[in-house]
Amino acid sequence: MAKTNETCTFCGRSGKDVGMLINGAECAICDICTARAYEIIAERTSATKKSPFRLNTQLPKPEDIKAFLDQYVIGQDEAKRYLSVAVYNHYKRIMQKETSDDVEIEKSNIILVGATGTGKTLLARTIAKFLQVPFAIVDATVLTEAGYVGEDIESILTRLLQTADYNVDAAQKGIVFIDEIDKIARKSDNPSITRDVSGEGVQQGLLKLLEGSIVSVPPQGGRKHPEQKLITIDTKNILFICGGAFDGIEKKITQRLNMRVVGYVAKNGICQLDRSNLLKYITHTDLKSYGLIPEIIGRLPILSFLTPLDRTALRNILTEPKNSIIKQYVKLFEMDGIKLSFDEDVYDYIVDKALEFRLGARGLRSIVETVMIDAMYTMPSEKTDEFRVTLGYAKDKFERTDTARLQIA
Repeated sequence: MAKTNETCTFCGRSGKDVGMLINGAECAICDICTARAYEIIAERTSATKKSPFRLNTQLPKPEDIKAFLDQYVIGQDEAKRYLSVAVYNHYKRIMQKETSDDVEIEKSNIILVGATGTGKTLLARTIAKFLQVPFAIVDATVLTEAGYVGEDIESILTRLLQTADYNVDAAQKGIVFIDEIDKIARKSDNPSITRDVSGEGVQQGLLKLLEGSIVSVPPQGGRKHPEQKLITIDTKNILFICGGAFDGIEKKITQRLNMRVVGYVAKNGICQLDRSNLLKYITHTDLKSYGLIPEIIGRLPILSFLTPLDRTALRNILTEPKNSIIKQYVKLFEMDGIKLSFDEDVYDYIVDKALEFRLGARGLRSIVETVMIDAMYTMPSEKTDEFRVTLGYAKDKFERTDTARLQIA
């Protein structure tokens, strides 16, 4: 406790009015002034913190961006090219200097369409890793209009702000991936007389974020901490990448194409459709027919698709990328001093099962985990330096499990 006859040199409070006085050579400071000094230093440090955004000095070219993506993502060359160009133009737009011609470059927000497990999230995360910018993943299915149960639209920016360690300047140059964008599609082409608070209502709320506006964001989420101070964020330089499976959109594409493939054109076979991958013919018109409102489609000008993964692609995904599934398990065993190896026919077996259950690249991990779970349980306790997975071992372990849980209806 402070002595009552002493006072704080900074604020003049006496010792009886404060909890503690810290005495120096010729002065003293109270606990209240100490706490305030700490807050000032914390605010200044946060404001002057260096942004992780590295593109202020060097902007990678589209070919460099795609080359980096090739190290982590197998195939999907079309989507990689679209993404690389869109990201390059977006950050070039941020770095452009004021010119006298008054030409203002608009944002290049992106929408990716592809089945589950084809790599939509991985592409966005890998680009953010390469550019060293804040990156946030948001699930559109939990978003609702303000005032309803669920998360508000502003929670998207809250997550980005948290990823950027509350560095506003860095967050305003970050990347947001909005997953499951197809789940907020309007349920029918005709506007409903009732409010669609988790569908069309969310699309309307996203418009101001996608186009670019100044938004007041609750740094810790608005519902649990209503008393907190809001942080202002300008979204004009935030790149939004939306992704969705759009299950059933092939029917919309077929209906549109069938309207054109008639008469002379059809007779001469000019339009030969690849019916195994109709997504390559997708247009913004199909997204409108699926249930996205025209306003949000206009704010997502870059549209690309991800092709379904064939056997060769799945086989390469299993072993080739820098962070491939097999390399991850080899590393896990290596940390226990065990050298793990797989026979080549084991890889083919895993791929066959992934194709059988239509799980995509995500299913490869599930199948490998099923095969390796017993070994990962017992091996760390055993004095073993090497473990080799054979086809017989993989079949035995996989067939002993309840494979019905892996199937997709």
